[in-house]
Amino acid sequence: MTDPSVENERPEQRSLGTAAARNLATTTKTPPQMQGITSRWLLRSLPWVQVDGGAYRVNRRLTCTVGDGRVSFVSTGADVRVLPPELAELPALRGFGDQGVLEALADRFEQREYGPGDVVAAAGDPVDHVYLMAHGKAAVLRTGDYGDDAVVDQLADGDHFGGAALEAAPGTWGETVRARTACTVLALSRERFLQTADASAALRTHIEQARGRAFRPANKYGEADIAVASGHAGEPSLPGTFVDYEAAPREYELSVAQTVLRVHTRVADLYNQPMNQLEEQLRLTVEALRERQEHEMVNNRDFGLLHNADLRQRIPTRSGPPTPDDLDDLVSRRRKTRVILAHPRAIAAFGRECSRRGVYPDTVEHQGHAVAGWRGIPILPCDKIPVTGAGTTSVLAMRTGEDDQGVVGLHHIGLPDEYEPGLSMRFMGIDDKALMSYLVSTYYSAAVPVPDALGILEHVETGR
Repeated sequence: MTDPSVENERPEQRSLGTAAARNLATTTKTPPQMQGITSRWLLRSLPWVQVDGGAYRVNRRLTCTVGDGRVSFVSTGADVRVLPPELAELPALRGFGDQGVLEALADRFEQREYGPGDVVAAAGDPVDHVYLMAHGKAAVLRTGDYGDDAVVDQLADGDHFGGAALEAAPGTWGETVRARTACTVLALSRERFLQTADASAALRTHIEQARGRAFRPANKYGEADIAVASGHAGEPSLPGTFVDYEAAPREYELSVAQTVLRVHTRVADLYNQPMNQLEEQLRLTVEALRERQEHEMVNNRDFGLLHNADLRQRIPTRSGPPTPDDLDDLVSRRRKTRVILAHPRAIAAFGRECSRRGVYPDTVEHQGHAVAGWRGIPILPCDKIPVTGAGTTSVLAMRTGEDDQGVVGLHHIGLPDEYEPGLSMRFMGIDDKALMSYLVSTYYSAAVPVPDALGILEHVETGR
């Protein structure tokens, strides 16, 4: 039997224990950490323009083309119907506001379903229908010099084609439109349109005025043409011209992100060593404001990049995942693409597609960092670009800088009580609970000077 007195004996302590020693030691500690801090490549990559008057006006040449927008739909079960006011996006109906007539036209559209590979419109056939893409993807094909079909454009949800069917001389299809996925298309025949026009004097008048309106010549970008003579000899009469401007240019007003930082005076007085509590509180608050700033510059419906890209600069993927072909299509729509921004999951999906094809993306240097690239253009991660529940996202390609008519960030430096460029911290006083309050503010926006400065690859699948 074991002696209890032996069990209760403990080894004699011969030195100071660590628990007691910590009371006299200075603990090595880190500043407060924060998981929400990201690389914020968008803020670091944009050139920033000083805005002194609170607004940034983008003057452009006069654009003559209209009616290039997308059309919206509403569905009830499997039945799809175009929203009547959206028909004004068609060039022939631009500016027509009689809702009753638009309702009648919307009722005359016929819903059609096409499977992958089905021909929606064939080259050489008469243009006798206007088509609205309600859902799916289709390719626009043109016969090449060697007899094969070349993809010259892609159509996706909201696009429309065949608007010439509503004109006086519709002509024939110059390209073939073939479905790449299952497509739901609304079609309006020229015959049904003319029947509606016969019953509406307002529509007849609008169409006649549209057909008889003298349009100024325009270049391929839709800008009013500048008449120039070249290749002549002798003394011909040279054309006279002028450069016309938009009468109502867009103005970008600076947006604001603000918060009120509160610190108790007891904390600031007694617990400021070895780290300044106010400085640490402010540091993390500034990080949160900068994260919100980048989120707004991507997603804000007024000035965010996702919502301000021109509709003609939005292209869908060919097959779902982001492939090298998709990025080539995206980059080829502008000169001097400086950066590509994508969600990290989209970058990973692009890497998988490259591996599947045996293609190796570039490694390029950007601001002292080695990052993935394509065609020498850095592909930068931006987790502010949303990923939908279905796993689809978007990829942005930008030309940047005022000198190149590229995307720029807008801010105002020289604020009262400025803490860092473009961000101020104002003391608001101490309340009756001994709380010090500081108003922390930053002002910002983003501007797209010309449409081709920004492009978006849409419907990018990240999970396949």
